[in-house]
Amino acid sequence: MKTLELQERLTEIFQHLHENPEVSWKEYETTAYITQFLKEEEISYKTFDDCPGVIAEVGNGKPVIAIRADMDALWQEVDGEFKANHSCGHDAHMTIAMGLILQLKNASWKSGTVRFIFQPAEEKGNGALKMVEKGVVDDADFLFGVHLRPIEELPFKKAAPSIRHGAAAFLEANIHGEDAHGARPHQGVNAIDVLSMINIGLKNIWLSPQKSYSVKMTKCQAGGDNLNIIPGNGQFGLDVRAENNALLEELMKKIEHVIQSAESMGTKISYGWVDIAPGAQVSEEAEQIMRKGIIEIYGKEGCAPPLYTTGSDDFHYYTVKRPHLKAVMLGLGANLKPGLHHPYMKFDHACIMDGVEIMKQTVLKVLN
Repeated sequence: MKTLELQERLTEIFQHLHENPEVSWKEYETTAYITQFLKEEEISYKTFDDCPGVIAEVGNGKPVIAIRADMDALWQEVDGEFKANHSCGHDAHMTIAMGLILQLKNASWKSGTVRFIFQPAEEKGNGALKMVEKGVVDDADFLFGVHLRPIEELPFKKAAPSIRHGAAAFLEANIHGEDAHGARPHQGVNAIDVLSMINIGLKNIWLSPQKSYSVKMTKCQAGGDNLNIIPGNGQFGLDVRAENNALLEELMKKIEHVIQSAESMGTKISYGWVDIAPGAQVSEEAEQIMRKGIIEIYGKEGCAPPLYTTGSDDFHYYTVKRPHLKAVMLGLGANLKPGLHHPYMKFDHACIMDGVEIMKQTVLKVLN
C-alpha cells in the first residue's frame, strides 16, 4: 500500500475509533468494527463468546510475535457531561495495529506468525488477565505494545524502546456505623472523622526516600442532604503506586495497618484491593530489537533512553503470568498535551504513521 493511501486509510480508521469510544468490557461495537476491517482485508481472526476483543493473525509458524493494542476508553466528565472518552490514546494504539496489519498482509518472510491482540479493559486493569486466560500468548515468543507519551516525557519524532511502568494498586473501603443527631455527637462515630484520621495516617506512611511511591485518597463520601445528621457510614478509595512490585507489596501492608488502626475510633471498616497492575518486566532482547526499529525510522537522535514512569499498564500481566514472553512496550512521542487522561487531550496524529513504521521494522527484524 502506498504511503499516501495508507495515511488516508489510517485517518479514516482513527476518526471512527475516536468518535465511537466504549468503556471497559463494553467494547462490542469496537470489536465489530475491527472484525469488519479484518474481513475486508481477508485476515484470519477470532472473537470470544463471553467478552469483547479480537485476535488476528498474519503468517504462520514460529516464531510467534504478539502485538497488543488496548481498546477501551475512559468514563469521564467532558463539557459538563460524563461520557466515554478516548483520552489515553487507545484509539491511536488500535489504529497503529490495524496499520501494521495493512503493511504486513502483503509482505513475505520465511516463517513466523504475527498475532494481533485487540484487548478490552486495560483501564480496569484486568483485560490482559482475561486474554491470558484465553491462552492468546501461551505459544508466543515475543510481545510488543505501544503507548503514546505526554510531551513532558517525549516530543514528536522521538521514541523510547521501552516503558518501565511502575506498579499500581487500587483499594475500595466502607465505614460501617450508625447516624447520630447533630446535637448528640457522643451517641455515634462520625465517619468524616474516621476518613480524616485515615487520610492523615496515609500521609504519614514512610518508605525509603530513595524509592518512588505515592498514596492518594481519590474517593471520599459521607453524609447527605440533612446537615443535622452526623453520618455513621462512609466510603473511600485509594490510588497506590510504587516503582516496583516488591515496594508496592510493602506499601499495601502499611496501608492496611492504617485502616485497621482507624477502627480504634469505635467503627468497623471493610476494604478490598479491587485492582493491582504489576510493574514492568522488560526483556532486554526485545528492548534491543525495538531500539533498532526506532533507529530505522527516526535515526539515533530520535531514539530516547528507556522511559521510567509512575503510570501503570496491565500489559505487564502477560509477562507476570507467562514469564517465557520476551516483552517490551514502545513509548511513542506525540506532542501529547495537556496530559494522558485529561478530558481534552490532544496529540499530533502524524505519530500514528510513525508508530506503524517503527512496529513494522521491529517485527521484521524478529522474523528475518
